[in-house]
Amino acid sequence: MAGICLLAPVVGLTWVPWYAGERPELAGVPFFYWYQLVWVPGCSIGLLAAYLLTRGARDT
Repeated sequence: MAGICLLAPVVGLTWVPWYAGERPELAGVPFFYWYQLVWVPGCSIGLLAAYLLTRGARDT
């Protein structure tokens, strides 16, 4: 399960043709830029979730 938390940002950010467009815009910012910026906290949440999932496994 922790691997999925870490794999999601990798897949979401390396598959560039999927998000390499200008539309839709958010507050005048093209999709290409705000999509990547949304992943910044998303990656942090994924890393935290992976850590919490593996921390429990290490304690036992």
